[in-house]
Amino acid sequence: MTVLVRDLRPDDPADVAAFAHVRHLALPYILWTPEAVVHRLVHTHPDARSRSLVAEEDGETIGTAQIGLVHDSPEPGQAYLNVYVRPDRVRHGAGGLLVRTSEEYLAAEGATKLFAWVLDEPADLAFAERHGYARRRSAHFLRLDLANATLPDPPPPAPGVELRTAADFADDPRPMFELDAETLADEPSDVDIEFTDYEAWLAETWRHPLLNRELTSVAVADGRPVAFSVAYTDGTRYSTAMTGTVRAHRGRGLAKLTKTDSLRRARAAGYTEALTGNDTDNGPMLAVNKWLGYEICGTEVRHVRELG
Repeated sequence: MTVLVRDLRPDDPADVAAFAHVRHLALPYILWTPEAVVHRLVHTHPDARSRSLVAEEDGETIGTAQIGLVHDSPEPGQAYLNVYVRPDRVRHGAGGLLVRTSEEYLAAEGATKLFAWVLDEPADLAFAERHGYARRRSAHFLRLDLANATLPDPPPPAPGVELRTAADFADDPRPMFELDAETLADEPSDVDIEFTDYEAWLAETWRHPLLNRELTSVAVADGRPVAFSVAYTDGTRYSTAMTGTVRAHRGRGLAKLTKTDSLRRARAAGYTEALTGNDTDNGPMLAVNKWLGYEICGTEVRHVRELG
């Protein structure tokens, strides 16, 4: 049997569907749809030099990779590659070939430090170590049976705080961009990012096909958004992409308020499963999710490799 690696064909619906299917099998805790796969490939900033790769075995897609440069970091040379292979097709050579192809491409584009997420499973961790990747921080995937969970009552809004939705900012999303930029700056990360490109944010984030603006709850104070819980949806599944509060308004329970509000409205809208993720050392958000009833269903470990 022969394994080869090539670029994903975004204009081929069957090819894109196969890519999304492999990702779902390997990582069922994240929403993968063909529309989202194409959106990421087409709308990622050109300076990221991003590519989506597939590994084929005798014409069947068995592995995938999403790779690119961290173009909006003040430190040059940083890049990412995230490789996932169908669980029933491991040890066929797809993972190794995807890694080699990705590394060669990224090195040619000037990358000197590569970051990758690796499932916290013995075989996956050993694979990363064999390829020269060292462990860093870790993050949990969490799941909530939204259809049957007993959701707590949302805490009362703090004085001067009004609950709204992202849909209320459709005419002028810039306040949502500013909120996203400030909260992202404090999110646990291995890479510093200068999040300043409003037009890129509109294309990549605001117009993402899975973003559900109606279910994204926003806390507004002093006339501007100060906290939010960002909702992505797909069929019956709901996923929190980000829950955050600006520094000046932390300690007022706004993360708990917005996330509870969004979850309750998601269940009322017919969504039956809720997914989210947290760094393992993000104690405050893990506590909020435990209070809501989420349970850990998987873990990934961030890895890094220095080139040259």
